[in-house]
Amino acid sequence: MAATYGWTEEAVDVGPAASIARRTARVVERGVTLVEVLIVVAIMSMMAAAVVVAVIPKFKDAQIKTADQNAREIRNAVTRYRARGTDTCPTVAQLKSEKEIDSASNTNDPWGSGYKIECGDDEIYVSSPGPDKKEGTADDIAVPKKGAQ
Repeated sequence: MAATYGWTEEAVDVGPAASIARRTARVVERGVTLVEVLIVVAIMSMMAAAVVVAVIPKFKDAQIKTADQNAREIRNAVTRYRARGTDTCPTVAQLKSEKEIDSASNTNDPWGSGYKIECGDDEIYVSSPGPDKKEGTADDIAVPKKGAQ
């Protein structure tokens, strides 16, 4: 029979490593508190807000550049169409049917409005109403810019 000396195995302290191990085990057993979860969610929300603030202006700039590039492509297609000896000013649908524009391509601007084609005697204008979807406002996309020589 083994003799006991007034202490149990749990009461035996074998150094700081055992103390840290016991504390870690208690933390793992108790889990994560609601306050800790809320703090993490708040930090992640602030990070997401910072990303949104940084990305939204770039997205708007990209839409404007895309509309400008699409207007240039349509203008080039009108130039090719008229170079074949046709003096009429085509619509985007005619350019598609004549295969000057790929039939699978999107012929609307990034805001869902169609491009407007105007043909003069020596100039072709392609325009989009822009983000506000209203013609004749400052945010319109026009190729080339009217009045610019």
